[in-house]
Amino acid sequence: MAEPKYQIRARHTDSTITVYQAYAPEIGLPTARHGRFPATWRRERMTWIKPSFLWMMYRCGWGTKEGQETVLAVEISREGFEWALRNACLSHYEHGLHADRAEWKRRLKQAPARVQWDPERDLRLRPLAHRSLQLGLAGEAARLYADEWIVSITDITSLARTVHAQVRGGDLDAAQQLLPRERVYPVGEETLAHLLR
Repeated sequence: MAEPKYQIRARHTDSTITVYQAYAPEIGLPTARHGRFPATWRRERMTWIKPSFLWMMYRCGWGTKEGQETVLAVEISREGFEWALRNACLSHYEHGLHADRAEWKRRLKQAPARVQWDPERDLRLRPLAHRSLQLGLAGEAARLYADEWIVSITDITSLARTVHAQVRGGDLDAAQQLLPRERVYPVGEETLAHLLR
């Protein structure tokens, strides 16, 4: 059966969801070590979180891209994640969803979070037909993320490299077994209605 085009898939518990980010070692290593972002992490910049491990691998090149060598799994509260979704705006104008471009621009400027739906990726990082959520946090949302929502932070760079090695070696079954178990994230339609095309 085909995956629904727009659906959040993630590792989650009753109270948390795991998202992924990648940073240069000078940010990523102390973040993982102390379980919080260091003073050098800039709260005024938009930060993007991704519930999909494979989309993060596509974005950071399995932790090989410059400035993205440290891959983090960040467990955050579902309450915070869903607050961000409710207060987010799509990152682009969508006819039929927004009254007009001016209304979308006003909403985007005011929203503390933004959403992109990008093609999900397979183990070879090729695009799939269904979409993966990217959630950008700025202003109040970035501050809440850094200071209130985080439950734990784990450096998973070695996992990224191990999975990549299996893929490069052609053992996709072994690579698949190593992937974090992501499943449909249960969120009400009312939470996502303003974010679906």
